[in-house]
Formats: sequence, structure tokens, C-alpha cells
Amino acid sequence: MSFTEIREIPTPEEIINLVPLSGKLKEMKLERDNEIQKIVKGESDKFLIIVGPCSADDEAAVCEYVYKLAEINDKVKDKLFIIPRVYTNKPRTTGEGYKGMMHQPDPEQKPNAFEGILKIRRMHVKAMEGSGLTAADEMLYPDNLMYVEDMLSYIAIGARSSENQQHRIISSGISLPVGMKNPMSGDLSIMYNAIYAAQIKHTFIYHGHEVETSGNELCHAVMRGSVNKHGNHIPNYHYEDLLFSCEMYASRGLKNPMVIVDTNHSNSQKQYLEQIRISKEIINSRKYNTVIKKNVRGLMIESYLEEGSQKISDKVYGKSITDACINIKQTENLLLYLADNV
Repeated sequence: MSFTEIREIPTPEEIINLVPLSGKLKEMKLERDNEIQKIVKGESDKFLIIVGPCSADDEAAVCEYVYKLAEINDKVKDKLFIIPRVYTNKPRTTGEGYKGMMHQPDPEQKPNAFEGILKIRRMHVKAMEGSGLTAADEMLYPDNLMYVEDMLSYIAIGARSSENQQHRIISSGISLPVGMKNPMSGDLSIMYNAIYAAQIKHTFIYHGHEVETSGNELCHAVMRGSVNKHGNHIPNYHYEDLLFSCEMYASRGLKNPMVIVDTNHSNSQKQYLEQIRISKEIINSRKYNTVIKKNVRGLMIESYLEEGSQKISDKVYGKSITDACINIKQTENLLLYLADNV
């Protein structure tokens, strides 16, 4: 057992200088960040939609997707706030397989983290310039965050990571909304403990320094379903689940109570087309109950140019190489429906 050094990675500051954001893009991101914060704090009635590919595997396809999403955004922006999913780190259940663009800029070539980081930043710049939208990513490996945080408007903490102390305390120093998913077991108390930990101050060692965080009051809950000991998927997006989640929020006294529902993964039983039905059911639950309407204020949806998923070797442009997605036309129809009914 050993570590073998492959190459030295430049510091985040050096990387940012190599592929910087222009002043115009920084201003655009600040405007969007401010609007998202208003949604999380309950100061805006807009419904948050975090939508896009399961994994950002191809720059051209991802940027084309985001450009098309921007066209849809023009039709729904009065009611919905759209954040593209540009997920560049992917968790692997067994640790084997494609880990995302940051580690492997070309899914068919060897890993190269330095080239991956540069490619991600160039992709974000291209997507932002062509769409006017800023993106979400998952903080899978906390040490990687500093290389891209200046480009993001939303950060997700996955079901496997929300129980991890490092993810919790680093989230407490992030100035963006952080969505904390319920763990694979489905125990909501673990998720709410994670949110509490992220909302308070911490002192710890980070990137060679002793640091103190201010606490992140924008951290909130993401319901993604669970898996039982037999490997069966258990959804938690139904009316009673949402109401229970809202009640737990109230009992914990957490800041800015907000629930987002992940419509895929265990909630859809990994049947990607179910995302459409699930999204509509959540909207109906909001209409029926004022507590749910007040607290459940967003959805996560997996969507790409083409429907379904494929093996890496298949090479269908704009089709997911990880979890299956709905296509861009299905996405447009769904977002128009949501805008008309929220």
C-alpha cells in the first residue's frame, strides 16, 4: 500500500489565474447568487430548478445543453429559477469507473487531474458566456472545491457524503447555498444533523491552515429517497414524506427551512421517465398543503440532450454515460408545466 506522486497540481489561485472569470461574468454570477439567496431565505416566490446531466462528460454537449436550457429559461424565468447541473465529480458505488471530468477529462483516456481542472474551468466560462446561467456541482472531494467554487452558484452534498464530518464543516465556510441530501439509509435525522453542523461555526485544519468558518445559513435539505438492507429503493417524495420533513425542520429550529426534492435516484427507482410524474406530484402536494408549499421550494432533475443512458464506448452525442436522463424536449415540456402550476 502506497501513494505514488504523478504530478504536482498548481494552487487554486494559480489555476484561477490560468482560466479566470471576466469582470462581466463575475457581475452576472453575483446577480444570480443574490437571487438564489433570496429564494433560500424565503424572500422570493420563485421555484428553484437544478437540472442537467447526471455527469458533465463532454464539453460541447454540456454547453449545447446549457444554451438550450437558457432558451427555455427565457420562457419561465418569472416563475422558475433554473440552475444547470454541471457535475464534474462522480461518486462510484464500488470506487471503480468514470469519476468525472475533473479526474478524467476524456472518459476514454487515462486520468489527468491538471488537464481536467483546466477543462472544467474553460467549460464553465463557455457555458456562462453563451447562456447567462451559472451552474451547480457536487462537492464530492472537498479538496477540489477551491478550484471551481468561484464559478458555481449552488453546491450539492451527496447521500454518501452528508454523514462525513469534513463535508459538513467545509460546508459551514461556503458562501453559496448547499443542498444536503438525506443519507442512503433514509434517516432524516442524519441529514438535519448535517444541516445544523453546516449552519454553525467551526475551527479546523484546511489546506495547510487553521481556519474558522462563519456558518452557512443557506444549507438546506434535499430528499433523494433511500435504499434498504435488501437493496430496494424507498422513495421519500410523497405527501406524507414531505410533510414529515417539514415538521422535522420546524422541530430542529434550523435557519431558512427549505426542502428540495431529487426526482431521480431512489425516488424514481432509477426509472428516469418517472421524474416527470414525480415533479407533477410534488406540485400537487404544494397546492394541497400550505406548509409544504412554504417549505418545498425546488427540484433536482437529471436531463440531457438525448434520452436514457449509454456505455462510454457507444459515443452517442449528448447522451448520459452515467445515470439515465430525460431529453431536452421532455425537459422543456416539464418546465413549462411547472412554471404554469407553481
